[in-house]
Amino acid sequence: MAKIPDQPQEVFVPLTQDYLKVFGSELVSLIVYGSAAAAAASYVKGKSDINLLVVLTPAGINKLDAAFDTVKYWKKRKVATPLVMTKEFIETSLDSYPIEFLNMKNSHILVYGENVLANLAFQPADLRLQIEREIKGKIILLTQGYLGTEGSARALRQLIRNSFTAFISIFNAMLYLKQEKAPQTRRETIKEACNLFSLDPAVFELCSDIKEGKDNLAGPEIIDTFKKYLHEVEKIGNIVDEL
Repeated sequence: MAKIPDQPQEVFVPLTQDYLKVFGSELVSLIVYGSAAAAAASYVKGKSDINLLVVLTPAGINKLDAAFDTVKYWKKRKVATPLVMTKEFIETSLDSYPIEFLNMKNSHILVYGENVLANLAFQPADLRLQIEREIKGKIILLTQGYLGTEGSARALRQLIRNSFTAFISIFNAMLYLKQEKAPQTRRETIKEACNLFSLDPAVFELCSDIKEGKDNLAGPEIIDTFKKYLHEVEKIGNIVDEL
């Protein structure tokens, strides 16, 4: 069985060697992003995936089938199936996916090649529009999901877990829009966003505990937490309308 790394940095050299064997000069960049690129406490061995951005030349995109075995091998070591893009795709997609690329820029490690994320710039109008779209979509998801749980605390716990990560990305985007910078860790992001936008940090801290499996809440407490969570998310929707 392939060994799961204690820290993401352990795989960088062999990962680079394997992708160079497949793509050679068509490989522009290998970039790790997300929890594996943030503070050490954000990466949990065996639970956290190592998220990988593979940047190729247009000719390299035509050789993806040559990477099947490499992707399969590294998935066994918790390297997720990579995002594969060209530089041109990234540069022309910043208006469509500013939140995704902003979060990659804020938390990434260049493993090989050119750092195509370092100098990305985002238009405030594009960022605000996607924040609004994401928040309103999450409100719909949470209200529909709440009905679907039929009041089951277990199902509500899972709904919180499944939805919460997206709010960290949204908070980062809101902070960037307001002050052009954002913290890297989940807890720092929650604290700063709640302070700046007058949200209840206790609710989001508790949701973070639920996400990480660190809470000891009983059934009625989970239901109460979810209702407070939904209320705060609705407040974010109103705040975004005024940004």
